[in-house]
Parts: sequence; structure tokens; C-alpha cells
Amino acid sequence: AMIVRGAPLIGATAAYGIALAMRVDASAEALDRALDILAETRPTAITLRWAMTRLRDMLRPEDFVARFGGDEFVVFQQDIKSNEDAAVLARRIVDRLSERYKIDNHLVEIGASVGIAMTSPQGTSADTLLKNADMALYRAKADGRGTFCFFRDEMAQTVESRRILELDLRKAIMNGEFTLNYQAVVNIETGKVTVCEALIRWHHAERGWVAPMDFIPIAEETGLIVPIGEWVLNQACAEAAHWPDGIVVAVNVSPAQFKSADFVRVIATALAKSRLPASRLEIEITELVLMQDNELALASLHRIKELGVSIAMDDFGTGYSSLGYLRSFPFDRIKIDQSFIRDLSKAKESLAILRAVVGLGRSLG
Repeated sequence: AMIVRGAPLIGATAAYGIALAMRVDASAEALDRALDILAETRPTAITLRWAMTRLRDMLRPEDFVARFGGDEFVVFQQDIKSNEDAAVLARRIVDRLSERYKIDNHLVEIGASVGIAMTSPQGTSADTLLKNADMALYRAKADGRGTFCFFRDEMAQTVESRRILELDLRKAIMNGEFTLNYQAVVNIETGKVTVCEALIRWHHAERGWVAPMDFIPIAEETGLIVPIGEWVLNQACAEAAHWPDGIVVAVNVSPAQFKSADFVRVIATALAKSRLPASRLEIEITELVLMQDNELALASLHRIKELGVSIAMDDFGTGYSSLGYLRSFPFDRIKIDQSFIRDLSKAKESLAILRAVVGLGRSLG
């Protein structure tokens, strides 16, 4: 059996059976372009239909393809006799789905990630095969788009550990286990602190301090980042209200939190409850916020600006359209990605880029 998430899912049985879990990787920008081209209301359905057509073209008449649920499909295929056969099929799928789609003279680019599970000679149940393929898919996605990965026994333990961490994260929200630390931003001309960036920290009763890189991705995948982000915003405003006048508190906002329908209201409520002047709050976003739905995102940014809140572009320079976004919206601060700063003393190219960005920021006001 082979599973495809976000596009068709495929599976196979033979001397060995295989399950390939696959996900179509399509940027929101690509989907929006497809939506405009086809005047459809469900860009995800468009992507699945395109991917399904290509998958069917790659398979034999006797292979079985079915919708597995949501944006997933399953394909059963016979005569897969080795890991090499499964890998060849997975690579063909990745390559074929990653080819550009030409729609009404417009090019739309998506991709695919694949997880592969093999049955044992003694046989493997369909449920186990599909679960194993899904776990392999999760690892493939973590390794980056356009890849495939075979299931290994240790992945089951990894998935279980992740499930337990998710449960602990839900408890942490209810029990108030989070705290905030702050990183100061100093004006190099005056030597004074002008901004303090809020950094969330989680202390677990048994795990101790849990690194943000371990729980933030899970929070984003499960949607828990929305209540966590709301807590951070309220707590940061409440604490900053007791700081000396003139020091701004900066709060990072995830794409999932930003696209929440009531996000602007959440900001207004946090300011009202804390009595923090809007001019002392800064919202930090990355390009991902704008890539999800550019027009709606820009509208929300303008509504936030109308509250008197400043907005910063975080990790500037890591995406594909940074300059375009600076032209679209008057950001108050640009945070250059650390990759340009880390080797500043050694790489003259980084210094040149830094000077150019600083000059650009000054020109834009």
C-alpha cells in the first residue's frame, strides 16, 4: 500500500507489500495562483486533481487508487519485490509531481514527499502498513520537500514520544507552565535599550526546560500555537506595562496565529487589559505570513497599524520575495536574518548585503 498525503496515496502488495505515504507540497502562493487562473473556490481540490491525474498516468490499469480521507489517497500495487523497486517508484512519483503545471499559460509549481513501508515476509496488516508509511512520511517531510524515506522501527518510538509531548503541551497551556524571557535590542548610537523581544520558555515538571525548537513545531502543526501565542501576547503586554516609558515589547507571531479571524481583536484586547500604549507594542512576522494569503495579510497588517502598533519583518532575506513585501507594506523595522550576520567579519559579501539592506531601510523610512 502506498499513502499519499496532500495528493494521492499509494500502496502495494506482492512478494513484498509496500506502503508509500505521500504529500503534495504546494506553497500558498502557488495555490493562490491556481485559484486565480481557474476561478475555483477550492485550490486544494485543484491540486489533488492534478496530482491524481499524473499518478494514474504512472500506474498500471490493475493498480487500485482510492481517496483515503481529507487530502489523502491510497494506491495498492502488486509485484513490488524489493526496497529498490519501491525507491524507484517513490522517486518517479516525486519527480513527476514536482514538474511544473501549465494552466492557461501560467506555471504552477508543487512537489511531493513520500514515506515508504514494506511488509515483512510473514505479512503485515493493512492498518500497520498504512501507519508505518505515515510515520515514514512524517520523517520525509521533516527532511525537506522532494524526498522519500523508508519506515524504520525506531520511528514508532519517535511518533509516540511526539504524541506524549503534544499531550504535555496541552496540559502546559491549561496549567500555565510557560514563562517569558526577554532579549534586549540596544540602539548602538545611544547605548540605550529600545526594544525587548519576548521569548517563550516552558518548564516541565519531569522534562525540565523544554527547548522552543522541540515544542513550537508541534504547536504549529496541531494549532496549539494559537492559544499559546495569545497567552504570549497578553503576558508580554502586561509585563511591559510596568517597564520604563519608551521601551517597546516585541512579540513574534506565527502564520497560523496571524490568519486567525480575530487576531486583530486579540491585540486590541491585550492592549486594553494591560493599558500598554499601542506605540509600545511591536508585532514581528516572517514572509510566511504574507505568502499564505497576501491580500488578506496586508489588510490585517494595515488594521494592526491603525491601532498604533508597529510591525517588524523578521528573518529578512531568507525568502524569495522580501523586497516585494517591503514595497507592499511600510514595515517599521527590518530584522536581518542571522545567516548574514554570523560570518560578517569573514565574508565581505555578507557585509555588502548588510549595508545594502540598511541603506534600503533608511530610504524607505
